[in-house]
Amino acid sequence: MTQKSIEAYDLAQRVQSYDADMELMHPNRAKMVDVALQVLPFATDMPIRAVDLGVGTGYLTQRFLDRFPNATVTAIDGARAMIDLAQIRLGESAARVKFAAGDFRELRRLAGNARNFDAAFSAYALHHLNASDKKSVLKQVVDLLRPEGWFINADIIKANSLEIERRVQQLRVAGIVKRAGGRDKRFADAMSTRKFLDDLQANEADQPLTLAEDLAILRDAGFKTAAAFWLEYRELVSGGQK
Repeated sequence: MTQKSIEAYDLAQRVQSYDADMELMHPNRAKMVDVALQVLPFATDMPIRAVDLGVGTGYLTQRFLDRFPNATVTAIDGARAMIDLAQIRLGESAARVKFAAGDFRELRRLAGNARNFDAAFSAYALHHLNASDKKSVLKQVVDLLRPEGWFINADIIKANSLEIERRVQQLRVAGIVKRAGGRDKRFADAMSTRKFLDDLQANEADQPLTLAEDLAILRDAGFKTAAAFWLEYRELVSGGQK
């Protein structure tokens, strides 16, 4: 995660608007988290140990802890403001979470050099990394996981051709404008929405990969399996097993 990405998410205004914006820009977020949690092959009463790469406002960690009430999570984020908001969201469940602020390219250090985690997961965070950094982070994930441990990622990708990417982006913009319904001037029409998205991508240093690149990095990082569990346009739930 670049320093630019970290700083973008440490702005108070960005944190306050994050969840509301996610509902507008990523209406499949709840579905993606459902898929991610369903893929994990653990009994719900197991004392699972997990790592969240980019905890954000705590949405995925909260859903994980609700599903696995005996689980604990090491939650990492580069933005202290996001961690503060996650702690508020989690309420009493925050007692089962160890928070660490820092760049998750230093995952081993931030996880306290712990090992034998049962699972690692991430949502809308790893696309801030370039391919080399993402592979490096996932190698660290492999090191942290126990044998047969799982990694699940809910994130965005890009199309493998300019023509398809252009059409997907058109659909993306149209969906945001429709969901906003004229209530948000940032998304009043296609032009203003496109400008907002372009500025956001530049400010947050987005670097999404193609589906093929995403799965190849999982394999190259050391996962014995790599799969796409759910895909719609530019949103993907992928992962693998150590």
